Amino acid sequence: MRTGHGADSAPAPAPTTMFSSLKIRNYRLFATGQVVSNTGTWMQRIAQDWLVLSLTGSASAVGITIALQFLPMLLFGLYGGVLADRLPKRRLLLATQSAMGLTGLALAVLTLSGHVQVWHVYLTAFVLGLVTVVDNPARQSFVSEMVGPAQLANAVSLNSANFQSARLVGPAVAGVLITAVGSGYAFLLNGLSFLAPLAGLLMMRTSELHKVERAPRGKGQLREGLRYVAGRPELIWPIVLVGFVGTFGFNFPIWLSAFVDDVFHGDAGTYGLLNTLMAAGSLAGALLAARRGTSRLRLLVGAAVLFGVLEMVTAVAPSFWLFAALLVPIGMFGLTVNVTANSSVQMATDPAMRGRVMSLFMMVFTGGTPLGAPLVGWITDTYGARTGFAAGGAVSALAAIGVGVMLCRVGGLRLRIDLRRGRRHVAFVPREQLATAA
Repeated sequence: MRTGHGADSAPAPAPTTMFSSLKIRNYRLFATGQVVSNTGTWMQRIAQDWLVLSLTGSASAVGITIALQFLPMLLFGLYGGVLADRLPKRRLLLATQSAMGLTGLALAVLTLSGHVQVWHVYLTAFVLGLVTVVDNPARQSFVSEMVGPAQLANAVSLNSANFQSARLVGPAVAGVLITAVGSGYAFLLNGLSFLAPLAGLLMMRTSELHKVERAPRGKGQLREGLRYVAGRPELIWPIVLVGFVGTFGFNFPIWLSAFVDDVFHGDAGTYGLLNTLMAAGSLAGALLAARRGTSRLRLLVGAAVLFGVLEMVTAVAPSFWLFAALLVPIGMFGLTVNVTANSSVQMATDPAMRGRVMSLFMMVFTGGTPLGAPLVGWITDTYGARTGFAAGGAVSALAAIGVGVMLCRVGGLRLRIDLRRGRRHVAFVPREQLATAA
């Protein structure tokens, strides 16, 4: 189950090291700006979840906030991909990153002035989601313009490592700020953090970007993107898998806030600690992916199965520290699923279609949250945090097994088990090879 490659034509790639993409100046500027704004984003996420929980006392309300933030991706995600394919991505990102910074500042003003209400948080979450509809596919597909096809897989992995590095710092800082002075300052710092990516984008040398032909305006571009994906199993099945995992397996704000509040009776600092531990595992997963440099679909399926199983095991952990420790491998395998799916889909996609394909990828991965988050929040409120967490893990594991079976059928593969010494004990091989061996 090896991923295919798209229409990017390039000489044989140079050997990939863990940080090889950072040798490229434009990508280095991009990555530096992103780590600052990502830290602010994680601070806002923690502060937002805790603020809603403080105002309402309800895990369902946290789920509604998350759903509103991702609902625009579900409704308009493909249109964002069309815009990303049509417009210059650097200029588009200057606009979207500015708008995202302004949403953080608006929430800061409301909170620090003492006038914030739950509907304010709902509204800013929805507006942020609207901006993300365009920002996500533009940012994802802009990576290939900065680094070229030879370093694409490495850069995608480093983007995730960047995001998870910020996740190590952001929740911890947010927990301290919320406890000491309240949520408003976390929102303020997030708004100001977007100055860094804006500076990085402005300092880039446009002459060093890899030229990609932009899609002209025309009718039927959404349908064209959907037909393109539907005819390629190496695209559609990873997207289906991340859809199930993203919708049902990645509802950590709901589960962790419920565990902290109802099971372990902690505070915002405890919530920040759990997020930081999960980020440590995610960072390890991202760095391992960057070192691999290639993406295999069997790795994607295996990581998704282990991710789901670990969620079910963690749901019944009897003590706080065992629960906390298990979040590290959950973060690692969850990030492996995300990075492997992202890089394999990008590498198998024609550059002219990449914005639309990545918008579909992000629409399915994050756009399912408006459907999954309220349901998972209701299950968590009604049956308890442990049941909600276990249910999400079960759906993720079953989806991974189902997609693995479909990929084997499409690829004409069968599972071979060979217990003889010196042989590979478990492997997927073509049906013809299995028949010959028999």
